[in-house]
Amino acid sequence: MFMGEYNHSIDAKGRIIVPAKFREELGEEFVVTLGLDGCLFVYPDTEWQSFVDKLKSLPGNREARQLQRYFLAGAITCEVDKQGRILIPSKLREHAQLEKEVVFVGVLGKIEIWSKERWEANNDFGDVEAIAENMSDLGISF
Repeated sequence: MFMGEYNHSIDAKGRIIVPAKFREELGEEFVVTLGLDGCLFVYPDTEWQSFVDKLKSLPGNREARQLQRYFLAGAITCEVDKQGRILIPSKLREHAQLEKEVVFVGVLGKIEIWSKERWEANNDFGDVEAIAENMSDLGISF
C-alpha cells in the first residue's frame, strides 16, 4: 500500500526522482498513465494488471471505450535509473502541468503525481468532514 506525500522537482529533460519509499514497492518496472483531476497515476505491475482486467470487463459501449483509450493510450512502462529517476514523456507532463515542483502522493494501490500548484488548488481538504459523513452510506465510518 502506498501512502504519504513527497515533494520533488522535475528537471528540464522531464526526469523526476521517485521517492525511495515508493521505489521499493514499485519494483523493477511499473506503469505511468493519465490520471484523473489533472494528475498522473503510477501503478506497480500487479496493480496495473488488475486495473487492466477491470477495463477489459467493461461493456462495449462508447463510454467504456473512451475510458479504455484514455488510460491505455497514454500509458508507458517505466524503469528507475541509477539516480532513482524516471523520465515522464512530454504528453504526460503537459496533462499534469508538470513544470518544476512535483508532489508524489501515495493512494492505496497507486501513486499520484501532481504539479505542486494543482495539488494545492485541488486538495485543500476543507470539506473533508462533509465527505466523511456521506461515506457512511457506503459502510465506512470514522
